Amino acid sequence: MSITRLGLIARPHAPALAALVEAAEWLTAHGARVVIAGDEAAAAAIGSRWPTAARTAIANEVDVLVAFGGDGTLLAAAGAAAHAAADVPVLGVHLGHLGFLTEVRRTELTDALTAVLEGRTWTETRLLLEGRVERGGAIAASHLALNDIVITRGRLSRMLELDVAVDGEHVCHVRADGLIVATATGSTAYNLSAGGPVMHPAVDALLLTPIAPHTLTNRPLVLPASADIVLRPHLDGMPTDIVATFDGQFGAPLQAGDAVTIRRAGRVLHLLRTTTRTHFEMLREKLHWGA
Repeated sequence: MSITRLGLIARPHAPALAALVEAAEWLTAHGARVVIAGDEAAAAAIGSRWPTAARTAIANEVDVLVAFGGDGTLLAAAGAAAHAAADVPVLGVHLGHLGFLTEVRRTELTDALTAVLEGRTWTETRLLLEGRVERGGAIAASHLALNDIVITRGRLSRMLELDVAVDGEHVCHVRADGLIVATATGSTAYNLSAGGPVMHPAVDALLLTPIAPHTLTNRPLVLPASADIVLRPHLDGMPTDIVATFDGQFGAPLQAGDAVTIRRAGRVLHLLRTTTRTHFEMLREKLHWGA
């Protein structure tokens, strides 16, 4: 695919915005068309030097999205790409903290952009989750997620209870601080912090991981990626602030009688790669795995 139009989004802090402007100038000098997310353009005070678009719409105007920041910024870009009319790959430039999903280092920026324009790239396909909050026979909320969908409590320090069903069969009743449904991509995120296993991103599976379970028998469960999962929180009518979160980017408050249905989405995300850095190298570098 010929790539001539690149959309740029960034974490709203100085180093990421500076890298975004540098990339925009370099790309323009090399004949590419650049579109910058509106909020980032305002924060960087670039005026009308480049066209702008809202984050929610920018993926419809470009061939590639480049995200400058950490994993949160890449997840935001993934959300924009996932809702675009066509498949738009995402390239992450690491300017955050951990940055497990952002492959390109700051010092590699020009080389990476050169590779993109010259077509010396390849993509990794990542599974997406589709989550819906069903309420009274209608859909109260619907969103896609790359890493995970999490049912968790909010400000109130009280135990969460919910029933879990997979493919129409009751699996268990969970009593915990929350429950994570993660993809292999998301296995190194909240799932890992909650004691779940690390899965290679090529593994076609889902993870069901309780957060601080109140019984020793509740342990992470690996499910086939084809599984249809239904989570039904037990809300006893008392004030509550239980919420379903999607990649930590979007939250849907839950009410009594709600069901959260989670399944493999009908589309995937394409992560653009410009280096030969492997998953195991990333584990060693970012997580100090095996050290």
